[in-house]
Amino acid sequence: MPALAHPILALQRKRAKPDAARSVVLDDALVALLIDAHERDEIPRLEELWTYYRNPRQTRRGASFRARALALGAGLPAGTPIGTQAQEAGLPARLTGARDPLGDDRERGRREVVIENDIAWRVHAMVDFMFGKPVQILSTAPDEAKRARIERALDAAWEASGGIALLQDFALLGHVYGHADLVLRTDALQRAVAGGPPRLRLTDDDAIALARLPRVELIEPTRGVPVMDPSDYRELTGYVVHHTRHAAATVDENGELTRAEQVVTELIAPGVREVWIDGSPASRHRDALLPDRLPVAHVQNLSMPFRYTGLGEVEPLIALQDELNTRLSDRASRVTMQSFKMLLAKGMEGFDRVPIGPGRVFVTDNPDASITLIGGDAPSPSEDAHITEIREAMDKVSTVPPLAGGVVRAKIGNLSSANALRITLMGLLAKTARKRVTYGRGIEAISRMMLEALDRAGVLPTTDGERGLRLQWPDPLPVDLREQVVAAEAKARLGVSVERVLGELGYGDSDAGVQ
Repeated sequence: MPALAHPILALQRKRAKPDAARSVVLDDALVALLIDAHERDEIPRLEELWTYYRNPRQTRRGASFRARALALGAGLPAGTPIGTQAQEAGLPARLTGARDPLGDDRERGRREVVIENDIAWRVHAMVDFMFGKPVQILSTAPDEAKRARIERALDAAWEASGGIALLQDFALLGHVYGHADLVLRTDALQRAVAGGPPRLRLTDDDAIALARLPRVELIEPTRGVPVMDPSDYRELTGYVVHHTRHAAATVDENGELTRAEQVVTELIAPGVREVWIDGSPASRHRDALLPDRLPVAHVQNLSMPFRYTGLGEVEPLIALQDELNTRLSDRASRVTMQSFKMLLAKGMEGFDRVPIGPGRVFVTDNPDASITLIGGDAPSPSEDAHITEIREAMDKVSTVPPLAGGVVRAKIGNLSSANALRITLMGLLAKTARKRVTYGRGIEAISRMMLEALDRAGVLPTTDGERGLRLQWPDPLPVDLREQVVAAEAKARLGVSVERVLGELGYGDSDAGVQ
């Protein structure tokens, strides 16, 4: 079976005897099958989603002779790469000039192609509404002093991992692919306390310095392969990170600098990690700080019942994006043909060799000769209405109206108040609130793992009851500063601490990332 030919099966051949410490969920044959299924089924789908979001320009230096001839005929220098945009793959053959497998076999000429990537700006708007401002992680520990230490430690740990930039990347991957995973790595913290947990009381500065050692790593869905519990699709029993990377540069026998590629497979189970490079063992690590936990938090962008993968924002828009690009390209071709006035000359010898200009006089002895003006742009109401309806359909599917991107139209009414703006953006705000549940659950899970690791390391002792957390999300819409001050004064009168009130106003110790 081809799936079993994966290098990871070298695990079975190279082990002299079974390792009892290794989890059964990382059975070699199972891992090989999961990786093979992931590369065969998932990666092509995920790459299509990313391509439609990113719409990169793809250059083709090895273009056909006809393409190179057209480039030279257009005045381009030899060797100029002929490029196309990725979303052109969704256009019909009559526009791209490609061969139509269901129609005429003759190669058709390439027409003018217009690509307007409406997917990207909508995804960016949704990410900005999610993590455009820092989110605060607040402790629910009963002791006030312990709450302050926990919040400072978590703030330091998240900031060391990237802070708000990490969360924005996290949201971007989730919006494009439908899900993303966070992995907590405690290797550096474990090495720092290798001699055992500190017995002496640490100062606050020492504890914060050690709290920065755990790292939160964002795993792209193209690299992460889940090992799911067969009895519960919501639980993971293991995790595999599989990807290809470039090795260090080396000099070959001819003296040329080369860089080989390596296939890296990391197997993660509760309390143990193994790294294999090109089918050979490279390292093995025991996680003494999280011995009973799988340090992975899986987050769906929008939850789907009974599915590991979530619902992304790109997939529902692909068909509409193709239709929009097709109609925009058709309109561009029509405008090109109709906007330039053309002359039809009959019975005029040598007319094609005479330049046309103001004051030019044409003389002929042919009484039937004529010069007729043809062409000129003409309105097309049905075309404009169709394009408008496509854009409105994309607004409904994504719940992102043009107003979210700063495009103000007359039909939105009076937006002099914050309530009117919220009503206009109600769909986007409701979807953002729904996403905060899924993303917030992942952030809280990783944060609790951080606290457990810091407790086992002796850096910040906590109990299970003291590791409760809640997230305070900022308002995604602009807020009047005067209204913020009035609300802050009311909170202060109710007994909310001054530090927390100032932090909500943006005057905290750290406002660049997760607080």
